[in-house]
Formats: sequence, C-alpha cells, structure tokens
Amino acid sequence: MAKFGIGQSVRRVEDPRLLTGGGRYTDDTKLSTPAARAYVLRSPHAHADINRIDTTAAIKAPGVLLVLTGEDVKAAGYGDLPCLVPVTNRDGTPRGETPRPMLAQGRVRHVGDPVALVVAETLEQAKDAAELIEVDYEARPHTVGTRESAQPGAPLVHDHIKGNLVFDWEMGDRARTEAAFAKADRVVKLEIVNNRLVVNSMEPRGAICEYDPADDRSTLWVSSQGVSVIRPVVADMILKIGQPKLRVRTGDVGGGFGMKIFVHPEYPLVVWASRELKRTVKWIPDRQEAFLSDVQGRDHVSLAEMALDKDCKFLGLRVTTHAALGAYLSHFGAFIPTMAGSGMLAGLYQTPAIYVNVKGVMTNTVPTDAYRGAGRPEAAYLLERFVDHIGRETGLGPVEIRKRNLVKPNQIPWNTALGDTFDSGDFDNVMLKGMEKADWTGFPARRAASLAKGRWRGMGMATYVEKCSGGAPESAIAKFNDDDTITVFVGVQTNGQGHETAFTQIMSARLGVDADRIRIVQGDSDFTPEGMTGGSRSIPVAGAAVLGVSDNIIEKGKLVAASAMEAAVGDIEYADATFRIVGTDRTMSLFDVARAARDPKHVPEGGKPGLDDTFTRTPQAATFPNGCHICELEIDPDTGTLEILNYTIMDDFGTALNPLLLQGQVHGGVGQGVGQALTEKTIYDPDSGQLMSGSFMDYALPRADVVPHVHFDMHNSLCTTNPLGVKGAGEAGAIGAPPSVINAIVDAIHPHTGLKHIDMPVTASSLWAAIDAHRAKKAA
Repeated sequence: MAKFGIGQSVRRVEDPRLLTGGGRYTDDTKLSTPAARAYVLRSPHAHADINRIDTTAAIKAPGVLLVLTGEDVKAAGYGDLPCLVPVTNRDGTPRGETPRPMLAQGRVRHVGDPVALVVAETLEQAKDAAELIEVDYEARPHTVGTRESAQPGAPLVHDHIKGNLVFDWEMGDRARTEAAFAKADRVVKLEIVNNRLVVNSMEPRGAICEYDPADDRSTLWVSSQGVSVIRPVVADMILKIGQPKLRVRTGDVGGGFGMKIFVHPEYPLVVWASRELKRTVKWIPDRQEAFLSDVQGRDHVSLAEMALDKDCKFLGLRVTTHAALGAYLSHFGAFIPTMAGSGMLAGLYQTPAIYVNVKGVMTNTVPTDAYRGAGRPEAAYLLERFVDHIGRETGLGPVEIRKRNLVKPNQIPWNTALGDTFDSGDFDNVMLKGMEKADWTGFPARRAASLAKGRWRGMGMATYVEKCSGGAPESAIAKFNDDDTITVFVGVQTNGQGHETAFTQIMSARLGVDADRIRIVQGDSDFTPEGMTGGSRSIPVAGAAVLGVSDNIIEKGKLVAASAMEAAVGDIEYADATFRIVGTDRTMSLFDVARAARDPKHVPEGGKPGLDDTFTRTPQAATFPNGCHICELEIDPDTGTLEILNYTIMDDFGTALNPLLLQGQVHGGVGQGVGQALTEKTIYDPDSGQLMSGSFMDYALPRADVVPHVHFDMHNSLCTTNPLGVKGAGEAGAIGAPPSVINAIVDAIHPHTGLKHIDMPVTASSLWAAIDAHRAKKAA
C-alpha cells in the first residue's frame, strides 16, 4: 500500500474489513463463555409512585438467574447516574440535582424508566419472567411540554425542583444589551422551536460484561464514543468497585452521534449482574426499547429579539430559551443548551451586544443530551432562521442583511460579544462563492418556470459557525513492533467517521511510512489513553497528537541514528522513513533505527530504550469551521409535498486532511439536518405522557427521496490555532442544513400566503395545512 499524504482523497483503510463482514460490533463480540441474557422491565407510566414490587413469581420462572429492583440498588449502596457538568444560576446558586438510580426507587418519571432487571439463560425466558413481576403503580400528574412545564401549576417532575426549573442560566452582557435595545431604531422578534429528536444510530446501544474470578475483574463491552468516559462513572461513581476492577472495551461502532458518549443505566446494571452471577451477561435492546431509553436531542423553545439601527446594522441580540432536559439530568445535559451552544449565537456577525438566558426545564420524558452538533445546531438554526426573518421584515432580503452585518476579513481576529475569538475566516467570500455555485442570480427565472407549472419554488441560505476542538487533552501512544509495523493507541473512538484512515494518513505523511505498516488501536481501557469522540475534535485534537508523536519519533530517532552511524546529531536528516547523514549515501531506515534504539549503547542519556513514544495534545484555543448552505426546492401547493432540487455547500474547514472523507461527513450531516427539518419529531402525548413516535412506523427518518445530492466545495482559510491547520468537520452538515431548508420553504410560500415562519419538521401534512388555512382565510 502506498504512502498517504495529507490532502489526498484516500479511500478508507477500514472499508475492506467492514464491507466483507469483518466488523465486530457489540453484539458480535466473541465470548469465552455463553452469555446469560438481560432484559429491563420499564415503566408504562410517565409519572407514578411505586407502592410495591413483587418479584416472587419472576424469580421462580424457568431459566431465571437473577432479578434486581430499585430496593436492591438501595441496599447495595450504589450511586446514582451523575450529571457531570456544574451550572451556576443567574443568582449565583448552583443548578439543581435530579437523582437518577440505576433502577427506579419509589417513583418513575418517564415512560421507559427502568424498574427491574431480569437475567435468564435466554432472552425469551427473561422477557417471560419480566411479565410476571407485579408492580403496583399509583399514577401522578405528568408534564411533557417544553415551555408548558415551566408554567405555574405544572406538575413537578422532582418535588424539590421548584417550577421544574433545574437551572436559570445567563451568558453575555445584559446591561449593554438592554442599552442597545433602548437606542434601537427597530426591534424584530421571532419565536423559534427546535424539535426533539430520537438519535436512531444504525447500531443500537448494547452492553456485555464478562467476569474473571481469578482477579475479581470485569470486562464491559459497550458501544461507546470513548471507553475512558464510561469506566470511571460505572466503576467509581455508581458501582464503587474502583477502576482497576473494570476494563471497558469498544469494538466497531455503528453510529454514535453523541448519544453513545454517556453511561445509561443498563451499563452498570449489566456489570453488577455479571459480578453477582460470576458469569457473562448480555443486554442488547431492540429498536422500540431504544426509543424509550436512549438519550434524545434538541427540544428548545426560544424567543429571539434583535435591535437594529437605521441602516439595519445589528446592535443587540436577546435570546430566551426554554430547554427541555427530560426527567433527569444526563451526563452533559446541562452543558448542551448552555456553554456548548450559546456562544455560537453570535454567528458570523458583528453584533456588539448579546444576552442569552437559558431555562433548563424538567419534563416527564426521556432525558436529552448531546446529539450531532450538541448545542451548535440549535444556535445556528435560531440565528439563521431569525436573520432571514429580519431580512424579510426590513425589506433587505437574505443577502443584503448578511452583507451588512458579517464580520469582514480585515476585522479578523474577531472577538465576539460572547467571548470567542475567530482566528481565521473569509465569511463574505464563502457566502458569495456559495451563491455563485448555486446560481443565485438565475433563481428568478427558475422560480417563474416553476410557477408556470403550478409549483412554488424557494431558495434559502444559511451561514454558520461552530466551535470545535475543545475539551480535555488527547494522547497518542506509538509502539514499534518486531514485524516493522507501528501500532498507534488513541483514546477517541471511531463511530464510522474513518478514524483509522485519518490517523494513518497523518502518521504516513509525517513519517513517510507505507500505510499498511501502521495499525490504529482504539477502545480498550487497558491500553488506550483517555479520550472521547465528540465536538468535531477527533482530528483537530487526537490527530494533532498523532502528528506530535510522529515528530517525537523523528527527533528521538535522529539521536539514535547519530549514535549508530557515528555522526553528529546536527548532520542527520530525515525523509521518507529514512535517516541519512547529510551529503552522504549513509542511511538507516526508520525500522532499523527502532531496532538500534533498543540497544542500551544507542539510548540517549536519560532516555528509554526504543523509539516508542507518547504525545499529548492539549487544546490551546478553539477552532471555528464555518460555511454557507443554500437549498433550492419546489412545493406542490395542492398537496404540501416538496422536493429539494439543488443543495449547495461552501465550507471553510482549514486544511482538508482527506477531502473524500470530509465530503462524506458533510453529506451524512446534511441527511440528519434535512431529516430534522422535514421529517423527524419526537411526540409525547400531553394527556397520557406516552411516546407516540416510538417506532419507525411513527417516527420518520429521512429516506433516499428526501436527502438531496450535495454540491460541495470549500473556500478554506488556514486555522492558526491548530498544528494541522484543521478546524473540524464532523457536525457541520447537521448544523447548516435545518435553517437553509426552512428558509427555502418560507421563501417559497411567503409570496403566495404571507406566512413568515413555519416550524420544523415541515411535513407535507403540516405544510398543506398552513397553505389551506391561508386559502380559507382569504376566501372568508
């Protein structure tokens, strides 16, 4: 296999294995002993007291090995599932706590809340036994609405959380923003809903635990986004067995999208059951169970207000958001609507004053947490839908309102009103190049042609920016093997993005080593360093660590090569996997030097034998990928059906490590963003609290005829805060797509109906209803 270079469109090195059935997902794990099967009995109520649980019949059922309830959790003294993010309220007090045991104790708070765990020889036996468990529920009033749950008189999800507000958080300069509104020539307002989503990764969550009696140690196999996030929570915080007693492993992962970062109740339950039985226990959910138990995403209701001067320059932005967090605070649940996304409400604009108030609302629903983009899509949708609305209200239109307010190239580095610094970017030209690629000037003629056929055509634009590459440090550990290969251990976890290819490409380019000599290892807490996939940080942070360890190898190798070839270190140069004495033909290959480095006589003073090394990359500053999405679509006003005719993206990702992988990431993100805009919505019945969209019969994932072909291009500006020059790309498509699609729909219907806004998802039914209501009003 050839050497890979940075910037090459290399096909994924993992694909031959995956496409030929060589993938090993959680359910494919090869076990040393047969696994008992676990099944979770879940609450059928949105909110109820548990007066009594009788497991007598279940314990005696055929094949049953173990039945656990909340009383067993309490008796064992186990900890709750934690929220790991502190939040300070506007009044300086800390956010509230929402205790969440592995199994419900005394009360259930959402449909699907775990009530009991049954372990049996077979899954069918476990399910049959679960039906024999008698639970005496006493239903309580429930609440599922996002803003409604924070209104006076709403049923309390937790008795100690007053008004269901677990936090009341702020960001920005309130006084300066109020002053901007006081002097404004005009104020524009818009209420915006960001619908709740079910993640629906292709591979459902799952967990398998093996127990080794020789050293009283458990190995948990779990579909995750980083084993080092799972291990301390399960071992230290919940089961309290200590991390040395738990090894966590992750194989191939069929999609994560944020949901697989977190510890769900089933993971510690499976470990606990395995240790009780001293045998392997396996829990794999079906899709309906995933709908009821996987953390969900989004679910915001926001009021946006913009103060403008006489020239329609932005003076101040004020945003008030009610963010539904579900029945319990998930790991990062409090972080997503606050610190994760709110800073991006500045967008790419020069707005001098911004104030954000986020109210965290508890509801009798599945908890919410990070979903692809994790706060950034929420911010981009709100801002870009709002800016388009401002353009319409002021008469300037979507292009001119942006031109007047975008940060200009000569203003960079730019400090936003919410504390971020854009180190690079050419926002005007990214937009203009996107418009050129989408043939913006030719749109009026295309609109007229559609109208002649009885169709309404619209064109929508959205710029975006996201903050990436933050979080904890990432390390790369490189080890030289006897067969002249290098194994690289990293803590991030591939979920289908192509990590093996990307990391191989970085090391191959830097060391000049053929790609087939490089092995990437992830997902084993016994060997891999700490790390986590999320926030478009794998390449900017972990990739930079791979670059750093490659540089360390070269520098250490020069010392060894100088010793082995009896030359001065300054006379050693390195290229194409070869150390050479400058100006001579005397050389040593990288792997020859690696072997020489094991000889004590060639080890540098104070050094260790071998070329094995470690590098840790600590993010010094965030990166800011940005871009422009343009959607063109056509609507049949008699049926409400629509078709996306053209979808154009112009992005700035800094250095493009692998354009082929990058384009795939963007296209996949667009699919998810279009799904949110047009088809997906999690619906809880307000009367019963039941999840009405609890299967693929009721929850509409985007299909092939919905997801558009994407015309993708880049206008990159090198990132100055990252050694690779990259900015991150994994979430970009999901961020830019929803506002561009909704803006296109409003552009199509406004000339005929006067409608200025419509909420996601815009289904054929909802769109037809809006059009029909206008027609009825006009007829009256």
